[in-house]
Amino acid sequence: MQKKSYIKELSISNTQQRFGTTNVKKDVEKIQSWLTLFAMQNPNAGTATGIDGDFGPATERAVMNFQTAIGTTATGIVDTHLFEQLSAPLKNAFETPSTGNNLRELVVNTAKNHAKNNPFELIIRNQSNTGPWVRAYMDGHEGTSWYWCMGFAQTIIDQAASQLGKNFKTLMPLSYSCDTVGSTGLQKNILTRYQTARTNPSLIQPGDIFLLQKSTYDWYHTGIVINVQGDVIETIEGNTNADGSSNGNAVLNKIRNFKKSKIDFFSIEPLV
Repeated sequence: MQKKSYIKELSISNTQQRFGTTNVKKDVEKIQSWLTLFAMQNPNAGTATGIDGDFGPATERAVMNFQTAIGTTATGIVDTHLFEQLSAPLKNAFETPSTGNNLRELVVNTAKNHAKNNPFELIIRNQSNTGPWVRAYMDGHEGTSWYWCMGFAQTIIDQAASQLGKNFKTLMPLSYSCDTVGSTGLQKNILTRYQTARTNPSLIQPGDIFLLQKSTYDWYHTGIVINVQGDVIETIEGNTNADGSSNGNAVLNKIRNFKKSKIDFFSIEPLV
């Protein structure tokens, strides 16, 4: 893969614990982040805690509750093995090989596997668009201004292409900008405008990237096309929510009516 920042999210430097002499604020924040992410999927586990880098009594109790939830001894101490268990969803998303007979199938199945592992952003130091998932998709960047929908889409293309020994950057530049990718599609003549897509849906293929258009050369949200059926596309997209926001907080599987929205489509065919 070209986008390897996710690897930094899968480890801590040393054992972290209350009153620990090897505690590192950044590592404690990572632990607190994963405890909070676990609570989102397991709301009765009692693992949600503040994310401030301080391994105090609240974090210790949250760790103990996590250990109880996974059936191990509740020590309140996070060693490298326990952290691997905390961060397992991200490892599963990024390192589980996808199945597929071609790049398009690999892209679809890779996107589905990420969604299955529940990527979600956090709010840290009053900043949205933060946390391990965002940093993994955005090459270490995070914060309110770092919308991560394109980072997610490019990660999926990169991961799938890498299984075939291909470099996604031959298709598009590494970018977090929908405008950059849309403009690249125009330059390479691989961007289908919404007017054409509406009249010829066969041009839309699973694995392609959709781009919501604000104006002719301005796009504001993106994701992966999973399926095309009638007037709608099924998608998996990052930095969205149930309403389809371009600045939501999760990776979601959504349905969009491409005949009622200005949705352009960037084809991955040159990489296939």
